Amino acid sequence: MRMNAAQTLRARLGLGEGGRRPILMAPGAPDALAARLVQQAGFEAVYMTGFGATASRLGRPDIGLLTQTEMTTHARDMVRAVAIPVIADADTGYGGPANIARTLEEYAQAGVAAVHLEDQVAPKRCGQLAGIRLIPAEENVRRLRCALAARGAAGPLVIGRTDALPALGLDEAVRRAALYRDAGVDLVFVDGVKTVAEVEAIARRVPGPKVVSIVDGTEAVALSAAALEEMGFALVFHAVTALFAAARAMAEALATLRRDGTPAAIPGMGYADFSALVDLPRFQALDQEFGWDPAG
Repeated sequence: MRMNAAQTLRARLGLGEGGRRPILMAPGAPDALAARLVQQAGFEAVYMTGFGATASRLGRPDIGLLTQTEMTTHARDMVRAVAIPVIADADTGYGGPANIARTLEEYAQAGVAAVHLEDQVAPKRCGQLAGIRLIPAEENVRRLRCALAARGAAGPLVIGRTDALPALGLDEAVRRAALYRDAGVDLVFVDGVKTVAEVEAIARRVPGPKVVSIVDGTEAVALSAAALEEMGFALVFHAVTALFAAARAMAEALATLRRDGTPAAIPGMGYADFSALVDLPRFQALDQEFGWDPAG
């Protein structure tokens, strides 16, 4: 029997098995096109970042502006675009227990392999921003247990994320991570790291399968995937690398076009290469095989 995306991801991470697997890199993708580029580059999973989703859909910051329906639609489009597991941001679950249950059901129906749920007060904000407010850890334990109960036997992995590091400090982040692990989540995730020392401390003090997010522009980018693997992390997100690179490339291309009045000097992907990226040959083959030709 063929495994679904969640089962594939669980097997790749080796959850519930003895021994450690190589770290899994899941670059962030702001949209389905970027997800296809992640897959084309040879990565085994892709991260649907809420930061990128908000930027690509609204052109706005990650401060809880997208609804559950918008995020689920975004996730479903990304899942359809790639054959690798999609790990999705599910923010705070978009409400109380009934909302959390529906969120897990919708993400499961969309084919998402894993979700992370955080312990911020709604509306949430990006873990790198100041002013984060948290709900009580014990309340979030109950919310995570609700998510685990709602996901079903073969539903998405549940990642318990805490944003306590920038808000309340390392000790509280470690305490919350332990509570969430004991609640039964598949992996824990201390977000908001900026320094190498913070990553090293989390690696030492948070046992079990864990996630780290390395954000461009912080000191933590000095840590390679190999170094993170040696520390004991199972999964690493590079949530904004593709988004920031794409935004800069577009800005520079448009500035050149405005200056020169022509795109001749702009390096870019050729039409044929882009057509291959978006799978045009497959659709052309369908037209050739099944299309109606009135001329005979």
